[in-house]
Amino acid sequence: MARFSLDDDRVAALLAQQDGVIARQQLLALGAAPHDIKRLIRRRELTRVLDGVYVSHTGPLTPRQRMWVPVLAAGPAALSCASALPELSSAQVHLVIEHDRKVKVPPGTVLHRSRDVSARVSRHRSPARVRPEHAILDHMSEKLAADDVAGAFYALTEVAHSRRITPDQMLDALAVRRRLPGRALIRDLLHDLRDGACSVLEREYLHRVERAHGLPRADRQRVSTATGHRTSQDVPYPEYRFIVELDGRGYHAGARSDADAFRDLAELARSREATLRITYGLVFDTPCRTARLLAEVLRQRGWPGSFQRCRRCTPAPGPLGSSRSAR
Repeated sequence: MARFSLDDDRVAALLAQQDGVIARQQLLALGAAPHDIKRLIRRRELTRVLDGVYVSHTGPLTPRQRMWVPVLAAGPAALSCASALPELSSAQVHLVIEHDRKVKVPPGTVLHRSRDVSARVSRHRSPARVRPEHAILDHMSEKLAADDVAGAFYALTEVAHSRRITPDQMLDALAVRRRLPGRALIRDLLHDLRDGACSVLEREYLHRVERAHGLPRADRQRVSTATGHRTSQDVPYPEYRFIVELDGRGYHAGARSDADAFRDLAELARSREATLRITYGLVFDTPCRTARLLAEVLRQRGWPGSFQRCRRCTPAPGPLGSSRSAR
C-alpha cells in the first residue's frame, strides 16, 4: 500500500484551494492515518498552526492563510464583517458560527454567533464568507455599537463605491435583519447614501450644516460639462447659481489644485454658478458658523428663507472669531 503523501492529487488540490492550509479532519477523510500526520509534521512537510490545523510550509503565514486557519479550526464557519469585504481591512479575523457551538480559535480572531448563519453565507467563496450585503450590515452594527457613526458610513461608502452591491440591495438585506443592533440608524445611513451623500463629509454636511440649520435642500452629484468633460458637483444649489464642493483632503497641491481651480472658473464662466469649497474643519468643527455664512450667501443669491439655530448653536452668536460665535 502506497504511503500517504501531500503529492496525492486530491490532497494537492485541497491545499491549493485553501492556500496551503489543511485541517486534521480533512486529512483523515482523504485517507491519512494519525501516524501519517505525525510523520508529515516530523518531516516538516506540515507545520502545526493550531490544534487540528496545519500549513504546508514552515515560514510565516500569509494574510489569506491567517483567514483560513480560524475558518478551518472553527468549521463550519465563515468570514464575517470586515473580513468578508475586500474593500475593508481589519487587523483581526472576524468569524461567524452557529449560536450554540463552542469552538477554539487562534488569538486575533473575533467570534460572532448567529442563529441563521447558513442563510447569509456564500459557500462557493473560498474561504466561505458572509455575503457582502449582510457583512457590511454586521460591520456597521459593530461600528455603531462603538459610537463610531463616521466609521460606519465610511465603510458603507467604500463598499458601495466598489459597485458590487447597491444601497437598495443592502436595504433589502436589512429588511430581514429585524434584531440587528443599530438597525434604525443603519437604515438612515443607507437612505442618505442612496439620496446622494457619497462620503462621510457629504453626509455630515447634509446633517450638521444643511438640515440642522434650515438651509434649502440641494441637489447632489449633479453632472456638469462646464470643463468640456463630465464632472460631478457635490452639493449644487441650481436655483441660486451656487455650488458647494466638499474637500475631503487635508491639502491641495500641484496639478490637482490647478484642476479644481479650473473647474471652479469654468462653472462660473459657463453657467454663472459660483463654487465654494468646504473643508472637514468647516463641517465638523464649526458647522453652525459655516451654515450661518452659507445662509447669507444664499440669501444674497435670492433664497427667501432664513438661518435656523440648532441645538449646538450658542444663544447669541457674536462676530466671527469672537468667543460667542457659533461652533
